[in-house]
Amino acid sequence: MDIILKYFPDLTAEQKIQFAALYDLYTDWNSKINVISRKDITNLYEHHVLHSLGIAQVIRFRPGTRIMDLGTGGGFPGIPLAILFPESHFHLVDSIGKKVRVASEVANSIGLKNTTFCHERAEEEKQKFDFVVSRAVMPLADLIKIICKNIASEGRNTLPNGLICLKGGELANETLPFKQRTAIWDLKDYYKEEFFETKKVVYTAI
Repeated sequence: MDIILKYFPDLTAEQKIQFAALYDLYTDWNSKINVISRKDITNLYEHHVLHSLGIAQVIRFRPGTRIMDLGTGGGFPGIPLAILFPESHFHLVDSIGKKVRVASEVANSIGLKNTTFCHERAEEEKQKFDFVVSRAVMPLADLIKIICKNIASEGRNTLPNGLICLKGGELANETLPFKQRTAIWDLKDYYKEEFFETKKVVYTAI
Protein backbone atom coordinates (compact mmCIF):
# COMPACT_ATOMS: atom_id res chain seq x y z
CA MET A 1 0.00 0.00 0.00
CA ASP A 2 2.90 2.40 0.73
CA ILE A 3 3.88 2.32 -2.93
CA ILE A 4 0.46 3.74 -3.89
CA LEU A 5 0.82 6.60 -1.40
CA LYS A 6 4.34 7.25 -2.71
CA TYR A 7 2.99 8.22 -6.13
CA PHE A 8 -0.55 9.29 -5.17
CA PRO A 9 -0.13 11.15 -1.87
CA ASP A 10 -3.35 13.16 -2.15
CA LEU A 11 -5.84 10.31 -1.72
CA THR A 12 -8.91 10.91 0.42
CA ALA A 13 -9.42 8.89 3.60
CA GLU A 14 -12.01 6.74 1.79
CA GLN A 15 -9.68 6.06 -1.13
CA LYS A 16 -6.90 4.99 1.26
CA ILE A 17 -9.28 2.54 2.96
CA GLN A 18 -10.43 1.17 -0.40
CA PHE A 19 -6.90 0.67 -1.73
CA ALA A 20 -5.76 -0.87 1.57
CA ALA A 21 -8.60 -3.42 1.44
CA LEU A 22 -7.57 -4.79 -1.96
CA TYR A 23 -4.76 -7.03 -0.75
CA ASP A 24 -6.84 -9.19 1.59
CA LEU A 25 -9.75 -9.31 -0.85
CA TYR A 26 -7.64 -10.41 -3.81
CA THR A 27 -5.65 -12.87 -1.70
CA ASP A 28 -8.88 -14.47 -0.52
CA TRP A 29 -10.56 -14.57 -3.92
CA ASN A 30 -7.39 -15.71 -5.65
CA SER A 31 -7.28 -18.80 -3.44
CA LYS A 32 -10.69 -19.77 -4.89
CA ILE A 33 -10.56 -18.38 -8.43
CA ASN A 34 -7.17 -17.77 -9.96
CA VAL A 35 -7.23 -14.25 -11.44
CA ILE A 36 -3.65 -13.29 -10.55
CA SER A 37 -0.63 -15.58 -10.81
CA ARG A 38 -0.26 -17.24 -7.38
CA LYS A 39 3.40 -16.27 -7.16
CA ASP A 40 2.55 -12.68 -8.11
CA ILE A 41 -0.14 -11.96 -5.51
CA THR A 42 2.47 -10.58 -3.08
CA ASN A 43 3.29 -7.97 -5.75
CA LEU A 44 -0.36 -6.93 -6.05
CA TYR A 45 0.19 -3.23 -5.37
CA GLU A 46 3.22 -2.77 -7.62
CA HIS A 47 2.44 -5.10 -10.52
CA HIS A 48 -1.33 -4.67 -10.70
CA VAL A 49 -2.68 -1.66 -8.78
CA LEU A 50 0.12 0.84 -9.47
CA HIS A 51 0.46 -0.45 -13.03
CA SER A 52 -3.27 0.17 -13.57
CA LEU A 53 -2.87 3.69 -12.20
CA GLY A 54 -0.23 4.36 -14.87
CA ILE A 55 -3.17 5.52 -17.01
CA ALA A 56 -3.74 8.31 -14.46
CA GLN A 57 -0.24 9.60 -15.19
CA VAL A 58 -1.32 10.59 -18.71
CA ILE A 59 -4.97 11.58 -18.20
CA ARG A 60 -7.13 12.69 -15.29
CA PHE A 61 -10.66 11.67 -16.20
CA ARG A 62 -13.14 14.50 -15.75
CA PRO A 63 -16.38 13.98 -13.81
CA GLY A 64 -18.97 12.20 -15.93
CA THR A 65 -16.43 10.42 -18.15
CA ARG A 66 -17.53 6.91 -19.18
CA ILE A 67 -14.82 4.27 -19.51
CA MET A 68 -15.00 0.61 -20.56
CA ASP A 69 -12.33 -1.76 -19.23
CA LEU A 70 -11.98 -4.43 -21.90
CA GLY A 71 -10.72 -7.83 -20.76
CA THR A 72 -10.68 -6.71 -17.15
CA GLY A 73 -9.76 -10.09 -15.69
CA GLY A 74 -10.02 -9.65 -11.94
CA GLY A 75 -10.62 -5.91 -12.28
CA PHE A 76 -7.47 -4.32 -13.74
CA PRO A 77 -7.12 -1.53 -14.61
CA GLY A 78 -10.80 -0.78 -13.93
CA ILE A 79 -11.03 -1.11 -10.15
CA PRO A 80 -7.94 0.95 -9.21
CA LEU A 81 -9.02 3.64 -11.68
CA ALA A 82 -12.58 3.60 -10.32
CA ILE A 83 -11.22 4.20 -6.81
CA LEU A 84 -9.07 7.08 -8.06
CA PHE A 85 -11.82 8.68 -10.17
CA PRO A 86 -15.04 8.26 -8.18
CA GLU A 87 -16.94 10.75 -10.36
CA SER A 88 -16.29 8.80 -13.57
CA HIS A 89 -18.12 5.60 -14.51
CA PHE A 90 -16.30 2.34 -15.28
CA HIS A 91 -17.88 -0.61 -17.12
CA LEU A 92 -15.75 -3.75 -16.67
CA VAL A 93 -16.11 -6.43 -19.35
CA ASP A 94 -14.59 -9.90 -19.62
CA SER A 95 -15.47 -13.05 -21.56
CA ILE A 96 -14.69 -15.26 -18.53
CA GLY A 97 -17.57 -15.21 -16.07
CA LYS A 98 -15.67 -16.22 -12.94
CA LYS A 99 -13.22 -13.34 -13.42
CA VAL A 100 -16.09 -10.86 -13.75
CA ARG A 101 -17.51 -12.29 -10.52
CA VAL A 102 -14.25 -11.65 -8.64
CA ALA A 103 -14.06 -8.07 -9.92
CA SER A 104 -17.70 -7.46 -9.01
CA GLU A 105 -17.33 -8.91 -5.51
CA VAL A 106 -14.19 -6.87 -4.83
CA ALA A 107 -15.92 -3.68 -5.99
CA ASN A 108 -18.95 -4.41 -3.80
CA SER A 109 -16.76 -5.17 -0.79
CA ILE A 110 -15.03 -1.77 -0.94
CA GLY A 111 -18.25 0.10 -1.68
CA LEU A 112 -17.57 1.27 -5.24
CA LYS A 113 -20.66 2.98 -6.65
CA ASN A 114 -19.24 3.92 -10.06
CA THR A 115 -18.70 0.47 -11.57
CA THR A 116 -20.82 -1.94 -13.61
CA PHE A 117 -19.83 -5.40 -14.80
CA CYS A 118 -20.67 -7.58 -17.77
CA HIS A 119 -19.76 -11.15 -18.71
CA GLU A 120 -19.53 -10.91 -22.49
CA ARG A 121 -17.16 -10.69 -25.41
CA ALA A 122 -16.21 -7.13 -26.36
CA GLU A 123 -17.79 -7.62 -29.78
CA GLU A 124 -21.18 -7.92 -28.04
CA GLU A 125 -20.97 -4.64 -26.12
CA LYS A 126 -23.12 -1.94 -27.76
CA GLN A 127 -22.79 1.02 -25.35
CA LYS A 128 -20.80 4.16 -26.11
CA PHE A 129 -17.89 5.35 -23.96
CA ASP A 130 -15.42 8.21 -23.91
CA PHE A 131 -12.52 5.81 -23.52
CA VAL A 132 -11.77 2.11 -23.63
CA VAL A 133 -8.91 1.00 -21.38
CA SER A 134 -7.19 -2.35 -21.46
CA ARG A 135 -4.19 -4.22 -20.12
CA ALA A 136 -2.54 -5.77 -23.19
CA VAL A 137 -5.24 -8.29 -24.02
CA MET A 138 -4.52 -8.31 -27.77
CA PRO A 139 -2.60 -6.46 -30.51
CA LEU A 140 -3.54 -2.81 -31.02
CA ALA A 141 -5.04 -3.31 -34.49
CA ASP A 142 -7.39 -6.04 -33.22
CA LEU A 143 -8.44 -3.93 -30.25
CA ILE A 144 -9.20 -0.89 -32.38
CA LYS A 145 -11.24 -2.98 -34.80
CA ILE A 146 -13.41 -4.28 -31.95
CA ILE A 147 -13.93 -1.07 -29.99
CA CYS A 148 -14.40 1.53 -32.78
CA LYS A 149 -18.18 1.10 -32.43
CA ASN A 150 -18.01 1.86 -28.69
CA ILE A 151 -16.30 5.27 -28.79
CA ALA A 152 -18.63 8.25 -28.36
CA SER A 153 -18.15 11.14 -30.77
CA GLU A 154 -18.37 13.98 -28.26
CA GLY A 155 -15.41 14.34 -25.89
CA ARG A 156 -15.05 15.99 -22.49
CA ASN A 157 -11.39 15.40 -21.58
CA THR A 158 -7.98 16.85 -22.46
CA LEU A 159 -7.35 13.89 -24.79
CA PRO A 160 -9.84 13.19 -27.59
CA ASN A 161 -11.91 10.04 -27.03
CA GLY A 162 -10.13 6.80 -27.81
CA LEU A 163 -8.28 3.73 -26.60
CA ILE A 164 -5.75 3.69 -23.72
CA CYS A 165 -3.71 0.49 -23.28
CA LEU A 166 -1.10 -0.68 -20.82
CA LYS A 167 1.50 -2.55 -22.83
CA GLY A 168 5.13 -3.64 -22.62
CA GLY A 169 8.13 -4.18 -24.84
CA GLU A 170 8.68 -3.19 -28.46
CA LEU A 171 5.65 -1.42 -29.94
CA ALA A 172 6.99 0.32 -33.06
CA ASN A 173 5.55 -2.17 -35.57
CA GLU A 174 2.27 -2.56 -33.70
CA THR A 175 1.60 1.17 -33.56
CA LEU A 176 2.93 2.04 -37.04
CA PRO A 177 -0.44 1.93 -38.86
CA PHE A 178 -1.87 4.37 -36.29
CA LYS A 179 1.19 6.56 -35.91
CA GLN A 180 -0.57 9.85 -36.70
CA ARG A 181 -3.08 9.42 -33.88
CA THR A 182 -1.08 7.48 -31.31
CA ALA A 183 1.00 8.64 -28.35
CA ILE A 184 3.22 6.47 -26.12
CA TRP A 185 4.42 7.24 -22.60
CA ASP A 186 7.12 5.24 -20.79
CA LEU A 187 6.04 4.42 -17.24
CA LYS A 188 9.71 4.42 -16.17
CA ASP A 189 9.49 8.22 -16.48
CA TYR A 190 6.88 8.21 -13.70
CA TYR A 191 7.69 5.16 -11.58
CA LYS A 192 11.21 4.28 -10.40
CA GLU A 193 10.66 0.56 -9.72
CA GLU A 194 12.43 -1.88 -12.08
CA PHE A 195 9.13 -3.56 -13.00
CA PHE A 196 8.15 -0.47 -15.01
CA GLU A 197 11.34 -0.30 -17.07
CA THR A 198 9.62 -1.67 -20.21
CA LYS A 199 6.00 -0.79 -19.39
CA LYS A 200 4.15 1.80 -21.46
CA VAL A 201 0.84 3.61 -21.78
CA VAL A 202 -0.37 3.66 -25.39
CA TYR A 203 -3.13 6.06 -26.44
CA THR A 204 -4.85 6.04 -29.82
CA ALA A 205 -7.51 8.58 -30.80
CA ILE A 206 -10.56 6.92 -32.34
